[in-house]
Amino acid sequence: MRYLPCFLNLSVDFYHLSKLIHDCMKYYIIAGEASGDLHASRLIRAIRENDQQAVFRAWGGDLMQDEGAEIVKHYRDLAFMGFIEVISNLRTILGNMGFCKKDMIAFNPDLVVFVDYPGFNIPMARFAKHHNFKTVYYISPQVWAWKEKRVKILRKVIDRMLVILPFEKAFYQRWNYETTYVGHPLIEIIDGFNEVNEKGKVKEELGIAYDKTVIALLPGSRIQEIKKKLPIMLEATKYFKNQLFVVAQATSLSDELITSFTAAYPNVKIIKGETYKILSIADAAVVTSGTATLETALFQVPEVVCYKSSSISYAIGKRLIKVPYISLVNLIMNKPVVDELIQDELTPENIKSSLEKIIYPSPQREAMKNEFIELYHLLKAGGAASKKAAEIIHQLL
Repeated sequence: MRYLPCFLNLSVDFYHLSKLIHDCMKYYIIAGEASGDLHASRLIRAIRENDQQAVFRAWGGDLMQDEGAEIVKHYRDLAFMGFIEVISNLRTILGNMGFCKKDMIAFNPDLVVFVDYPGFNIPMARFAKHHNFKTVYYISPQVWAWKEKRVKILRKVIDRMLVILPFEKAFYQRWNYETTYVGHPLIEIIDGFNEVNEKGKVKEELGIAYDKTVIALLPGSRIQEIKKKLPIMLEATKYFKNQLFVVAQATSLSDELITSFTAAYPNVKIIKGETYKILSIADAAVVTSGTATLETALFQVPEVVCYKSSSISYAIGKRLIKVPYISLVNLIMNKPVVDELIQDELTPENIKSSLEKIIYPSPQREAMKNEFIELYHLLKAGGAASKKAAEIIHQLL
């Protein structure tokens, strides 16, 4: 019996040790693009509501860093778009993968969270599962668009797949893979923005006259996108003398890059890091394909969607990608709600033609805005995505 007090003390020590470990759950998050940085930052905030002592190490951007994550690599150093562009940067990509593996092992996380970015994240998910880390994929890679067989890999290496588009759950069910639809995180983000921002005040903040018609230009967050699409978007401004075009400059892009294209256009204004404020006052928009097309629609801004890559990348992609549309708006609604100007169709003249249908009051503009309202309600039905995802992660751990 004389050993009993020692045993009890040891039990207490193990209790405090386990509590300490529990209070310091470690999360390794990989997001390789601006949209991923946005959604991962909201997820980090939601996880902290369940676990205030959580530690985050991440590949991402400024928004994740603002939420307390230690950023290993910024997404501006990771964004390669197009088949040829990926091949030409293969050495850098493989180097990043090798570094990520070593860094993940050294950090030894309780959970690895993958946010979209499939070309990088799927190989990293295989590595993480091989080393017995718990894995969650938040925001499914677009395997429904091309290379569907990757679902077989995901099913083996991802413990929980959390999807944000209504049709994704049914898609995965066809592969006998049960996923969880958590709703779209943009709904809570944009609703929150609209609650605290009034259009007149935003125009004043941005130095734009209240009665000025504003057309937003969203050329993307990658240097390659800017070089391909922004010059064409800017050429279209010459057809609209009485409107103000506002370029939404991503924070990851240098001022010199943007101004090198815009200097010759008098009715163009550049605003950096304020995309939502720009969309909240825009009367129409020209938008690079991607998450921004959905953000624009949820702000109820009539839009034209643009896509252009190298001719070789486009030729390869056209043979591999099986979806009927490139914009998330059209994909979710499963019909051509917004005009899509793809590759050779992306010309200043075609942008002009598409914009003229939606800048001024017209049946096309009204119909598009009504479709956007339906889209909003469809995505809102899923609930608060970040909080639901955080709760699922908390249960998993």
